Amino acid sequence: MMMKTFLFLAALLSCIMNNTSVFAQGNNGFAVQAKVENGTIEGLYDTKTGLQYYLGVPFAKPPVGDLRWKAPQALGNWTGVKQTKAFGPRAIQAPVFGDMGFRSNGISEDCLYLNVWTPAKRNTTGLPVLVYFYGGGFVAGDGSEPRYDGAAMAKKGIVVVTVNYRLGLFGFFAHPGLSKEASYKASGNYGLLDQAFALKWVNKNIAAFGGDPKKVTIAGESAGSVSVSAQMASPLSRSLIAGAIGESGSGMGALSAVSLAEAEKIGADFAQKAGYTSLAQLRAASTRELYEAYTESKRFGFPPVIDGYFLPKPMLEIFKAKEQAQVPLLVGWNSAEIPGTAFTQGPINDENLVKKVKEAYPNDWEEVLKVYPHGNAKEVEWAATNLASDRFIVYSTWKWFDAHRKNSSQAVYRYLYSKLRPPLVDKNLTSGLAGGVQQGGNKMPAPIGAPHACEIEYCMGNLDLVKDYAWTPDDYKVSETMLNYFANFVINGNPNGDKLPEWQAAQPNDAMPPVMILDTESKAVKFDDARYLFLDRSNRSN
Repeated sequence: MMMKTFLFLAALLSCIMNNTSVFAQGNNGFAVQAKVENGTIEGLYDTKTGLQYYLGVPFAKPPVGDLRWKAPQALGNWTGVKQTKAFGPRAIQAPVFGDMGFRSNGISEDCLYLNVWTPAKRNTTGLPVLVYFYGGGFVAGDGSEPRYDGAAMAKKGIVVVTVNYRLGLFGFFAHPGLSKEASYKASGNYGLLDQAFALKWVNKNIAAFGGDPKKVTIAGESAGSVSVSAQMASPLSRSLIAGAIGESGSGMGALSAVSLAEAEKIGADFAQKAGYTSLAQLRAASTRELYEAYTESKRFGFPPVIDGYFLPKPMLEIFKAKEQAQVPLLVGWNSAEIPGTAFTQGPINDENLVKKVKEAYPNDWEEVLKVYPHGNAKEVEWAATNLASDRFIVYSTWKWFDAHRKNSSQAVYRYLYSKLRPPLVDKNLTSGLAGGVQQGGNKMPAPIGAPHACEIEYCMGNLDLVKDYAWTPDDYKVSETMLNYFANFVINGNPNGDKLPEWQAAQPNDAMPPVMILDTESKAVKFDDARYLFLDRSNRSN
């Protein structure tokens, strides 16, 4: 009897911890309803926060069966009331980056759901809107992760939406057969098309949550930031947004799109090696079979595609032609995105640094060592870290910043996030590359700056929801500053506000564009872009 009681209590506790509906309704919530285009949905009104939550809201037909590897399709109408009180399933993915802290209801191809947090009262209209796309290299991630939670931002008077989109094999697989059957004669980019479709849903439905469809800012980190740059460039979505925020990543380098022919070849080669000889076989295969074929291939996803539909030409060409969304942009990166060993491939010392620079830049190595100084041990460590980070994701983010400020009349604000993260509470855990933590694994070198993805919980005001780190008063101070900057930008298209250090926009012809250093003591400085300008010349000559 005691064992049965224990098992019942354990099951109940697990349910409470993992089911937002049970947790919220059992404490401070009561049911509320909203009428959207396809029917009525029921969420929760939390009397403690004053916010309404609608979680797991479908925005497209489930992309299963014949809809696998097709652009998202419009939902049909439903009768009755659809319950939207718990996060929907996340996209099919392997645990690539360790435990990302998902709160979603399992993993499924049926994953096209979004989540809404709104501060609206019964007569509220015209609220600004933030739509956030998660990161994870287009192979992992989910809108339910605690670090993306929308409550703190919603308390600033903003309707917040997180969007699920297809990933990996199910989200970016291109194939000649798929291109032939599509009305727009291309394939791949399904995850990006999901995002664009969600933006159309927001445009049509956000007024039901007190939001203004003309005040939609999109944001994201890493692959989510790449997504923001892509949505700015795409004719399918660029008219639906009023502002953009990018954190560490753009489609002008990291995760950049390839030609349709190349993407189709990559997809056809994968299918052949996995033993599938026809599109019919691929569609008939179970989720498990495809998941295992993909994991056995040891691929890291599939690239976005210049498909002539979502992305009509290379992103940089779109920006240079001033065809991107002409909206304010807030963009930046972290001070130590990845460790210097990613460049040195061994010990970080002067001899090894110089050797690797000569290997990577045989014709320009002397110039590289000038723009990445290495006069003492600390400079060597920073030179290695900066080279690794710039080549990984910083340069592509800088290129986006540079292209928009030179090809837009809109304000462009740049930041460098520099706050060192505190130690982990559990010393047996290690930090993952793209957020989250994992048991054991390869121990990363101690960061000398802010690593990739570490800023998300700060800018979204979610330190309390991320239990892994021993947060200090300084961390909460940085989070408040960053949250306020981001909220001000969403509300006004300008991050500045009361009591915040002044953040100047970069002008098109600034030789040393300003950058806001986000740290315990945040401040704006002028920054010499010599190393990015070198990489820009180097990339153009290759």
